[in-house]
Amino acid sequence: MENPLRRFPRGRLRGKRLAAVLAVLAVLLGGGVWAGVAAAADDPAPVRRTEQLVQMPGARIDTSYFTAGDPGTRRPAVLIGHGFGGSKKDVQAQAEELARHGYAVLTWSARGFGASGGKIGLNDPATEVKDVSRLIDRLAARPDVLLDKAGDPRVGVTGVSYGGAISLLAAGHDPRVDAIAPRLTYWNLAQALFPDGVFKKLWAGIFVTTGGGCARFEPKLCEMYERVAVAGKPDDAARKTLEERSPSAVADRIKVPALIVQGQSDSLFPLGQADLMAGAVARNGAPVAVDWVSGGHDGGDQETDRVNGRVTDWFDRYLKDDTTADTGPGFRVSRTGGVDSTNGAASLRGADATRYPGLRHDVRDIALTGRRGPQQTFANPAGASPPGISSVPGAGALSQLSGLGVGLSLDFPGQYAQYDSAPLDTGLQVTGAPTVKVRVRSDQDDMVLFAKVYDASANGRQVLPHQLVNPVRITGAKAGRTVELTLPAIDHKFQAGHRMRLLLTSTDLGYASPAEPATYTVNLQGGLQVPTDPALATAAAGLAWWVWGLPLAGAALAGLLLIGARRGTVAPPPDPALADVPLTITSLSKRYGRSGDRYAVRDLSFRVERGQVLGLLGPNGAGKTTTLRMLMGLISPDGGEIRVFGHAVRPGAPVLSRVGSFVEGAGFLPHLSGRANLDLYWQATGRPAADAHIEEALEIAGLGDALQRAVRTYSQGMRQRLAIAQAMLGMPDLLILDEPTNGLDPPQIREMRDVMIRYAAGGRTVIVSSHLLSEVEQSCTDLVVMDHGKLVQAGPVAEIIGSGDTLLVSVDGEVSEAVLDKVSALPGVGTAVRAEGGLLVRLDGASAQSLIVELVRLDVPLSGVGPHRRLEDAFLTLIAGSA
Repeated sequence: MENPLRRFPRGRLRGKRLAAVLAVLAVLLGGGVWAGVAAAADDPAPVRRTEQLVQMPGARIDTSYFTAGDPGTRRPAVLIGHGFGGSKKDVQAQAEELARHGYAVLTWSARGFGASGGKIGLNDPATEVKDVSRLIDRLAARPDVLLDKAGDPRVGVTGVSYGGAISLLAAGHDPRVDAIAPRLTYWNLAQALFPDGVFKKLWAGIFVTTGGGCARFEPKLCEMYERVAVAGKPDDAARKTLEERSPSAVADRIKVPALIVQGQSDSLFPLGQADLMAGAVARNGAPVAVDWVSGGHDGGDQETDRVNGRVTDWFDRYLKDDTTADTGPGFRVSRTGGVDSTNGAASLRGADATRYPGLRHDVRDIALTGRRGPQQTFANPAGASPPGISSVPGAGALSQLSGLGVGLSLDFPGQYAQYDSAPLDTGLQVTGAPTVKVRVRSDQDDMVLFAKVYDASANGRQVLPHQLVNPVRITGAKAGRTVELTLPAIDHKFQAGHRMRLLLTSTDLGYASPAEPATYTVNLQGGLQVPTDPALATAAAGLAWWVWGLPLAGAALAGLLLIGARRGTVAPPPDPALADVPLTITSLSKRYGRSGDRYAVRDLSFRVERGQVLGLLGPNGAGKTTTLRMLMGLISPDGGEIRVFGHAVRPGAPVLSRVGSFVEGAGFLPHLSGRANLDLYWQATGRPAADAHIEEALEIAGLGDALQRAVRTYSQGMRQRLAIAQAMLGMPDLLILDEPTNGLDPPQIREMRDVMIRYAAGGRTVIVSSHLLSEVEQSCTDLVVMDHGKLVQAGPVAEIIGSGDTLLVSVDGEVSEAVLDKVSALPGVGTAVRAEGGLLVRLDGASAQSLIVELVRLDVPLSGVGPHRRLEDAFLTLIAGSA
């Protein structure tokens, strides 16, 4: 018998892949049939929606029911819960998409929200959780819902934040739930709002105001909030009330496949909450996958389309029993791969591993030293004021800027102890929650510390990853105690040359600290224990077959060997200390011809690490091409040296076999086919055929049947792709690209960007010279800017872009004239003018940190803060300064 579930389409993501394939086939074949196919493929199936108010004990619940396709076919069901302060309308788009994909979808507004009645119970098992079970009863009675048995529908539950928690609670309280996909939610609400006994006052206040005020909540919850807010710290009764409403209360009963999606930019429900979820579900023997998205409750990219697609695939596997469904890796992390110059948002790339390792995996010990010694003393000021700043709840500005290399945290002198590592020899990717042991003492028995780790660069700038801090309350501090502090869980790359900076502070704006003045003493008891995950590989998912691809080989190798045969030179011995460094350039100089004082390149020094995509920028005549020619051994420098993996570069040097290049195009024999040209080129290098990886190159180049045609019939774009395929041969560790996007159309340029980022993330290194500043901005991690043959500036892209003096302050709603005048009058502010979506503030002596403090004080409704300039602006400023 045919499985009725097979009648439904395989999904939005698969449909897009098919559409992409059809599009390229149409292009390659002349484009004659694509328009009709596209119109058919993009025509969405109509969705039927039924609205109904359902009477539940104590409240009427507003519901919507969605289906599409044959109404006589039974299908699995999905319940979608909404976020706190929202309603069922917020999830309608996802509901319609799932309905088109072959599900019966039921959404509802929780008690106290939207058109539903009742009081907000924070997912009380006796009310909100019971409501979900009653909705499942209604699904079981429908003729179009698939049943496992009478009264037991095949059903999954998903939702974000408040709705994510209800999916976990439903699985723990109702055994009929078959699969869940909680997103950006909590495991233990008491621990989320009272972390280690510290009251998260700003987020708790937002909960109450977003819910419509204290009167909208169950009286018990309203009384609890007011009691804790006045006391400044939680009591046992408050913790018990929230724990009873938490998924952790039914941890041993959640035994269904769970896709857990959590945000990295989330000071409300941080990654530690997802770690507890994953551990509990795994211990119960159910399949679990963990996905760390870039954004979170603090803002940033929520990756909605990608995550919705993964949720659909998850339900396909566990509700439709589709064993071919791609549920994705056991662990996935989104990482920043550059900056989109059109909107200032971070461009993301994925890293994944087959299993979720937890937050303390492959721990490394990082030695720390204090500027004032291992024992340091600092103050908790009276009233805990002024407080330090780590994050402002709901304002994504801080966490977004930290991802771009710009930090807005504020720590007041005299309120913290600081411990630094030595500059890192190599880059270190931290994935998990670092820990550190300290001995603490206070002249008050009640002590609260806030622990955070900064990324401190050599130029003095420090960035707090995702603006996260962990609080801890320590009782019995008068007698002195040794405690292990757990720092925020993060996924962050500390670059070579940067320091890891541990700060232990006494105050933070988002939390309630003891009001009594006190003196704190801390004594470091060892190094910082830093978790890593070496198994986490970037972009494990394969590229589309038609991507013309990333050059992976040495296009100029044969010529270099011939030059080396004619001009043998004695190279200095290798430097073992640089054996793992792809490129080191030291005091490099090259004169014009026989000129004694005119230099094409002069005293140039920089270093490139593994995994970097380095952009080489400069105006015409800056010395970029001369530098690249010396790097490839085509010409010899007049002074200084170049070392590749510790070996000095000379024409014909053996280490050049590890360097691939794509410079000024490639020459092909026009009467031969594309495939024959590649074969002939590799034979000319004299290297074994097995080392060519030619099939991989051809697959990524995506020339299809054109490989069998004579090159003289190729378009410019096809010749460019063939040249890229030639450069891919041999899998070099260091790849040099000179204007690689010439002749490519915008979609191909975008694919090139993704390929470079993925390639470098695998441990190889890419150096790219390009005049397309927007592409460099989005694809490169680091920059070297040259002018008149000299180095102007080198460093991460985010640092170079973020060094301007004008900030774009995005706000929710309108800014009144009075507030605008107050901002303009702030000390250190040059001008403040209205701009689309907010204000443009030019700093004239003030720091970004102090501006944020004043904006918060003025109750400006922040939704984003960022440097108002692109790479083009930074580049022009640097070149102007050089001139």
